[in-house]
Amino acid sequence: MAPAIAIDDIVAAATRIAPWIRRTPVMSCSHLDHLAGRPLFFKCENFQRTGSFKFRGASNAVLQLDEAAARRGVVTHSSGNHAQALAKAAALRGIAAHVVMPRDSAASKAAAVRAFGGNIIWCDPTLEARTTTAAEVLKHTGGTLIPPYDHPAVIAGQGTIALEILEQAADLDAWVVPIGGGGLMSGIATALKARAPRVRIIGAEPSAAADAAASKQADARQPAFEQPTIADGLRTALGDLTWPIIRECVDEVVTVTEDEIRRALHLVLERMKIVIEPSSAVGVAAVLGALRSRRELQRVGVILCGGNIDLARLPELIRSTGDTAP
Repeated sequence: MAPAIAIDDIVAAATRIAPWIRRTPVMSCSHLDHLAGRPLFFKCENFQRTGSFKFRGASNAVLQLDEAAARRGVVTHSSGNHAQALAKAAALRGIAAHVVMPRDSAASKAAAVRAFGGNIIWCDPTLEARTTTAAEVLKHTGGTLIPPYDHPAVIAGQGTIALEILEQAADLDAWVVPIGGGGLMSGIATALKARAPRVRIIGAEPSAAADAAASKQADARQPAFEQPTIADGLRTALGDLTWPIIRECVDEVVTVTEDEIRRALHLVLERMKIVIEPSSAVGVAAVLGALRSRRELQRVGVILCGGNIDLARLPELIRSTGDTAP
């Protein structure tokens, strides 16, 4: 089966969404360089509009709707960053966004969806309830479903990050990318394999949600793990479209523990003075832990995928359960 997207789709997406998105910076931190034993380069999508990379894919999908489809609005089910991103993208085009959210979603995330103009439809906190409710909303509105990651336009939008990093941080040996449903990774991997095939592409996952690592090892897509993790944005299973790209283009996937994620989150907050969410800390944890002994990786980039942290939970999120404090 042909891949869902190609480099030309990503280049076209970059042109299409340029007026809407922020070209996010690549930052460094000497203290983290010291801990990792190599120079690190952090692509800060936590500074993207709506606080995460998700705005790129949502914008690309919304902008590709024809006028008739746009008038009927867009629909998704999400409790996190995609919900906010799609609501904002729809507002910028002046169309409706109907977002199905489980009743146990964080109040801060629901407030952000409303602030961006989204119409929230509540459902029970199960995948079946989310998909069933979204189907009802689609039938009622005639809108277009824009899923969080398993969609060609969404994947291509996320891949625009790679075009920026190749201009901002050249001659790196590897880029480390958090993996959840795989939209971010499959977009970036497609672009890097086309434009910089020498660069090693490494996925990072919590050990409690390591379905991508298991899938790579088995060479067959595995179901989502059911264990809890503070990096809850990465608990999603790989998609029909994202898995084939990850299987072919991603060189390896490494895993990190919950305490490693907490320590990395603490370090970034304390030393870089920027706010990231636990899913972003997974990539940082990988370069400080699983990849630290890899001497062939001299210059490494890390994608900080978002900064939408629940501030009320911050003490809990950075409290170690076993490791020493940073």
